[in-house]
Formats: sequence, C-alpha cells, structure tokens
Amino acid sequence: MPKIEEIATYAQENAAKLGIKKFDIYGSTVDDTSVQVDQGEPKQVKASNRSGVTVRVWNEENTMGVTSTTDVDAKGLELALKTAYEASFFGVKENVPDFSPEATIPISNPHKEKALQAPVSELIEKLLVAEKELLATHPAITSVPYNGLAQRDIDRFYLNSDGAVRTESHSLASVYLYSKTEEEGKKPRSGGAYRVKESVAELDIAGCIKETAEKTISHLHYKKIKTGKYQVVFSPEAFLSLIGAFSNLFNAQSILDNQSLSKTDDIGKELASPLLSVYDDALHPANIGAESFDGEGTPTRQIKLIEKGILTSFLHSAGTAKRLNAQPTGNASIGAKVSVSPNFYHVFAAGTPEKELSLETAENVILIDDLQALHAGVKALQGSFSLPFDGWLINKGEKTSIESATVAGDFLELLKSIVYVEKEVELTPGGVAPRVWVSELSITGD
Repeated sequence: MPKIEEIATYAQENAAKLGIKKFDIYGSTVDDTSVQVDQGEPKQVKASNRSGVTVRVWNEENTMGVTSTTDVDAKGLELALKTAYEASFFGVKENVPDFSPEATIPISNPHKEKALQAPVSELIEKLLVAEKELLATHPAITSVPYNGLAQRDIDRFYLNSDGAVRTESHSLASVYLYSKTEEEGKKPRSGGAYRVKESVAELDIAGCIKETAEKTISHLHYKKIKTGKYQVVFSPEAFLSLIGAFSNLFNAQSILDNQSLSKTDDIGKELASPLLSVYDDALHPANIGAESFDGEGTPTRQIKLIEKGILTSFLHSAGTAKRLNAQPTGNASIGAKVSVSPNFYHVFAAGTPEKELSLETAENVILIDDLQALHAGVKALQGSFSLPFDGWLINKGEKTSIESATVAGDFLELLKSIVYVEKEVELTPGGVAPRVWVSELSITGD
C-alpha cells in the first residue's frame, strides 16, 4: 500500500479534478501469518496480505455515496471517488452521516513500532513443541484438536477533505490451545486457554500449556448435577461472553433502530448491582491491539458504560451522537451504513459488598468456565438466554466437573442479582474482567 501522504495527495488531486469538495477515506492493511498442527505434523499454514479502503463522497445536495476498493494507487482512487460520487445521488435523505467533529483533534498516543515477524518455520516448531508438551501432561489427553499460533501486522489510516489525517501501526501475536481426552467408558472432556502479546517471542506459551492441561484434567472425574437453582460464579471469559451477547444495551445505533434492551432516556437508570462497573476502554494497558481512532477518525477513549450499577453512557458514532445530543465515543466503523461496536471491555468491582466470598469456603456453587452456543441460545432483544456450559460444582474449594448442564435466565435480572465481584481481573479475548458471583440462576442437569 502507498504511504498515507501519497494516498492523501492522490485523493486531493483526483477530488479536485472531479469537482468533489467533500470526501473521506478509511483504509487498512493486515499482514497475517498463522499455523496449526496435528499429532506432531504441520496441519495448516496460512499467510495473507489484505488491504482495502472505504471511500465516502458527499455531493452538492449533501447526500452521500460509499464505495470500497483494494486499489489505492492514483487510478484506483480516482475510480473509487467517481463511483462514490455517482452513488451519492441515490443516498439517504434523512440522518445523512457526516464527518466526526473530533476527526481533526490531535491524538497524543505514542507511536508504536511494529514487532519483527517470526519466520513460519519458527511458528510451526513452537506449536509442535507446545502440542507435544501438552499431550505429555496426562495420559488421558490424547489430542489437541484445536490449536493455533498467529502473528499479525496492522496499518490503519483515516483522512478527509477537512484536513484530518490519522495513521497508526501495531503488531500482535496469539496462541490458542484446546485439548481433548479419551478414556474408556467415559465421555471425552476438553479445555482450552489463550494468550496474546505484541510478538511471538513475548508469548507465554508455557502458561497457556499449563492452563489448558489443568482445565482439561479437572474435567476428567465428572458427575451429573441435579436440576435446580444455584448460586453461580462466572469466569471472566464467560461473563464477558454474556456482556458481548447483550451489547445492544449500550449501542446507540441499536437503540435508535429499536433493536436494543435500552431506550434513549435510560441514561442514569439503575441497570445492575452497585457492585459492578463496566467500561469500554480501547486504550486499556492490557489491550494489545489498541486502536487510537475509529473508522470515522474519532479518537478512542475510556467510556463508562455502567458506573456502580448505573447506566452512564452509550457507545456512539458521529451520527448517533448528533441525534442524541452526545459526543462521539470512537466506536464507529464506516461502510454502506455506519455501525457501532465495543472496543475492549473493562469490568471491575465497585462499591462495598456485604461480605467477601471465596471459592475456598463457598458451598454448593456452580463455577461456569465457558458458555457455548451463544449464537443459538441468546435472545438479545428479549434479554433471555439458555446456554450449555463447561464448569464445576464447587464445595469448600473442592471442584467436581459437571457432566453436562445448561444455565438459563434473564440478563437484566442477572445484572441486578450480582452479589460479589472479585478484585483480581484476567485478560480474555474480549477484555479484562474478574469472576462475578450471581445470587441464583436456573441450572438444568441431565
């Protein structure tokens, strides 16, 4: 991809030639390498270099057209600008997207250097060693059916005809291991773990192996569980899975489209237990792939969604912010329609609990490690869920794996039923969170 300065020059020259006065361009390049292994042999090697830009043009009547292209030389941009201009006469007449008022605000984030990419041979070797070590941890672990070691370089930019120019680069690497057991007369059991860092060299692969083995082995001696109401503890990943499944609660675009559990006037209402705070924090130190601006050029920032149980903010694009008399939050993606999505959740304890709770002393509680079938078991517009899960019945620190069970409930009721939020947080693919205790949920066993 040409340098951002060259693209800006191409865009300005071609826009002037075509008589286009108002436009913006968002683009990215992703250089990706990933490997998988199977029983001591390389299974799959993928390498890709993907680039593309989205061009938006406004005409004299202030309607807008959009086009996308992977061709960002002078000729490609000229064609994209021309196509978007022609499309603009068929654009929507109401709530037409506009530039973000914050697209030209300077960003103080320090420049990040991209990490040196490791050769594919090194990725395969590291993953083969990880698979071998994981298989050696216990005789019952017979395979690692899902695994992956990946590295990625990302370059992004945004520019517009008002003089906004933003660009950034970063690298990230990740490893994922998921092992499976085979024992005569017993059901297969499994467990997984994930790690992410800026480079392959910094990845804690040993920690990922250890966590995967411990989880898998802890499921070997499983038992059935009686159907009933239980106090439930969600692992950080499980709780963030639920937050993500019901993210329409905070999404201003969903609210305006009547596709949300929230209403426009819900800010300031008590949504959850006062023990819970939830932020969207793109620039959190633990967010390895932190992005300093969104698809509209708006700087990303910390957004307080729930503060001590009170719904405090929504996530906005420039358009939703204008319609709801708010500020853009740096959560927009541009395309045929501007969409809004979370960046990186930060869940943490707030307020003072009635008493400290611990898995070492708790009796008959369910620890849910991993929620499954979220695509099928969540009714996002009704607020209800019914999901199979992996987890344990815990009695005074003793963990007994649950053979198979389903947890069901209403998400808004769950938020208000939180009785304890632990202080220690963990990094997951969706953000950072602690374990969260809920007073009672319905568990259906076999």
